[in-house]
Amino acid sequence: MNKETIEALRQIEKEKSIPFDILIEALEDALHSAYNKTANAVPFSDVSIDRDTGEIHVFELTFPPGQEPDLDVEEGEEVEIDYSIAEREEITPDDFGRIAAQTAKQVIYQRIREAEQDLFFREYSTRVGEIVTGIVQQSDNRYTLVDLGRVEGLLPKSEQVPTERYEHGMRLKAVIKDVEQNPKGPPIILSRRSDDLIRRLFELEVPEIADGLVEIVGVAREPGYRSKISVISHSDGVDPVGACVGPRGSRVRMVVSELRGEKIDIIPYNDEPARFVAKALSPARVREVLLDDDAREATVVVPDDQLALAIGKEGQNARLANRLTGWKVDIKSESEMADVEESFAVTEQEMEAMDGRCHALTSGGKRRCPNAALPDSKYCGIPAHQALAAEE
Repeated sequence: MNKETIEALRQIEKEKSIPFDILIEALEDALHSAYNKTANAVPFSDVSIDRDTGEIHVFELTFPPGQEPDLDVEEGEEVEIDYSIAEREEITPDDFGRIAAQTAKQVIYQRIREAEQDLFFREYSTRVGEIVTGIVQQSDNRYTLVDLGRVEGLLPKSEQVPTERYEHGMRLKAVIKDVEQNPKGPPIILSRRSDDLIRRLFELEVPEIADGLVEIVGVAREPGYRSKISVISHSDGVDPVGACVGPRGSRVRMVVSELRGEKIDIIPYNDEPARFVAKALSPARVREVLLDDDAREATVVVPDDQLALAIGKEGQNARLANRLTGWKVDIKSESEMADVEESFAVTEQEMEAMDGRCHALTSGGKRRCPNAALPDSKYCGIPAHQALAAEE
């Protein structure tokens, strides 16, 4: 080695952001291993590199009697050695420069890669859940490699959206799902299926969300097809749905474009479950919602012509509403509900016994609404039932 090698290591430090001392120590370890494999290697030795000139020095270590390190250790087991008690005598072989030239390049490359992996792990492990932008480098039926600039990210098949195709050179946004210390592959695992992707995309497009004025309370998603998000405003005068939609739909349109056409329903969050469930079934119109608080089940009554829309294709709309609200949703048309209620009748005694419950009857007029009445009211939060309060 020579001074040019030291300058090369300094250049690597600048380009790769790997501390110079780490590179030197990695090289010293590699050369020590190479020396130990030579025919005339002594039992205890040390290798050091002059930080200025690049000269390599091999020293034999002689320990006081009875204080020699134990050489009979299992492979991979670490043993701490106190080198300060040993005498050092230089024994650098004449041909060690040739040995260094043969081993340094390969081992240093490996150590540089390990050091880079460690740096990237420490940098990105605190960024799990964040959104990143990269360029697709390679894609097959197992995974997609994405160039993030200083490091590559891995988008495995399990985190891809089935309706999307990832072509070479395509610009792609994804969230960091996990960061691994894996010297054999990219340390960053990306996801396009995560609910966090929708959250972060809206944060980028909606200043009110980034500023904390509007919050995304929940996300229910079937990647590539449809998503529902519930939003709430923490500032008077700020419409959470309008803020997310944007002028003429510009904000939500940008998110939909990034998600390759995935449809998004934006639902205003409501603490009153009946109203929240009704809104979650958008775009269908809901006549009323009957809640079973103990079982957290909601029976939703919709006009006959709205039944298919409320359920959605293959039950998708109802399924997403279920996941968004946390209530098991059972959707019935008005005709179906009327048939069910034929067997029910409500007496005056039953009306009085259900104090604290809504006083309205269901649309069929045969059954008492099971929802809890709002404070200082005889009726629940369903608009049609609140309208009865205004008529009294």
